[in-house]
Amino acid sequence: MVDPNEIRGINSRAELAEVSRIVRQHKNAELMAAGVTLDDPTTTYVGPDVRVGPDTVIHPGVQLEGRTTVGEGCEIHSGVRVVNSRIGHRVTIFDHCLITDATIADDARVGPFAHLRNGADVRAGARVGNFVELKNTVLGPGSKSMHLAYLGDATIGAKVNIGAGTITCNYDGVRKNPTTIEDGAFIGSDSQLIAPVTIGKGAYVGSGTTVRENVPAGALAVSAGKQRNLAGWVEKRSGKGEGRSTKESKKGKGKRKK
Repeated sequence: MVDPNEIRGINSRAELAEVSRIVRQHKNAELMAAGVTLDDPTTTYVGPDVRVGPDTVIHPGVQLEGRTTVGEGCEIHSGVRVVNSRIGHRVTIFDHCLITDATIADDARVGPFAHLRNGADVRAGARVGNFVELKNTVLGPGSKSMHLAYLGDATIGAKVNIGAGTITCNYDGVRKNPTTIEDGAFIGSDSQLIAPVTIGKGAYVGSGTTVRENVPAGALAVSAGKQRNLAGWVEKRSGKGEGRSTKESKKGKGKRKK
């Protein structure tokens, strides 16, 4: 069948936009004919070199760019942008994630609002949650980082739990340093791992810990001191403040009289 749009001229930005829309429509039609579900083809951008497997569902507002490949049975939710990345089978990517130059293996779940970049490698069945950033990091099979974390230049083993607020402090002002977290380790919330550092197999890092040295396998690392509660401190402080204020006020008045 002859398509007159193939010889259509482009002489303005408006015509360029129209031809781009036609090309996208052709790509989207090919995907749907091959068994891919596009909830709203008019708001879905899929680049010409992108490959998507059958039974994958793509929601409105998704952009798949570069040489991205998406496996079978995936679900990509609204507002996701994927560039030059490899997505395995049965992967779910929740709303508003940015994924560039990354790999996501089968049965993994990412997002919402996650950022994977520069060689991030999410292994089978792993979970990346809300506001988590991975850069040049391997997140091992079945491992999870669910909330508010930065994991950079790290190698994380299988079945590791990364608590909310965890940071791999990978940059010392001169070079990027690696963090290794071995299988089955548990990293408590609000922990800082000062690279280069290794957390051994099955080790625990207590919440709020700053790790500056390697943690042996099976050990517990804590850096915070024992909590102290000073009874009545608020009331005493409030009373002191009032007394000091009054005294200073009277002293000031006396000086002015002289």
